[in-house]
Amino acid sequence: MSAPRVLSVNIGKAVATDHTSAPRGTTGIDKYAVSSLTVRAPGPKVGGLGSGVVGDHIGDQRFHGGDNKAVYLFAREELDWWEIETGRPLRSGIFGENVTTVDLDVDGLAVGTRLAVGDPDEPEAVLRVAGPRIPCRTFAGHLGERQWIKRFTARGLTGAYCAVEQPGEIWAGRALTVMDVPGHGLTVPQMFRALTGDLELVEQVIAARVLVGEELAQLAESFERRTGRRPA
Repeated sequence: MSAPRVLSVNIGKAVATDHTSAPRGTTGIDKYAVSSLTVRAPGPKVGGLGSGVVGDHIGDQRFHGGDNKAVYLFAREELDWWEIETGRPLRSGIFGENVTTVDLDVDGLAVGTRLAVGDPDEPEAVLRVAGPRIPCRTFAGHLGERQWIKRFTARGLTGAYCAVEQPGEIWAGRALTVMDVPGHGLTVPQMFRALTGDLELVEQVIAARVLVGEELAQLAESFERRTGRRPA
């Protein structure tokens, strides 16, 4: 296996869509390769700058964007798997990812893992894995695949949303280096399963404190409502 690197960097422009409840009826999910990305922490989901990528359109800031969904990573190898599954070509960026990676096990990363872009001693940017992508009807409508949300959920390899710890530039071809990994061992797919109904994993997510603030409170409230007890 070669060293992990950035294969493609991608930005989406505003396009009208019928597949979203966003007030403006637009989406930036269909992303195309550009020469480089400028990344920064965009602030809160509502009232912030939207995407963590300068120039990248977020159609509905109620559910997308914000500090913990600033930059979306997806593995080229997973796109290749879906090419076989769907029987159609899938270019980098079509899943809405800002960074298409190669030779990096994105879905094997623990939540909280820090990634250096470029030279790990003097990185051009630093990202922190924050959680999974939850498929929505905009994603399904964009791809036009039958039962897409069900199929994507069953596969369970969603790619990773990242926060921007060090702003900077991301270029295609740059190395991606794992700087450090938290000790809880909770991976992106495990967090995805927790957020889509696995109660045992919900307890692990809460115990690991990989969510904070309102998101943590909502998850704990949902767990108590469904089980009749507070999470440990």
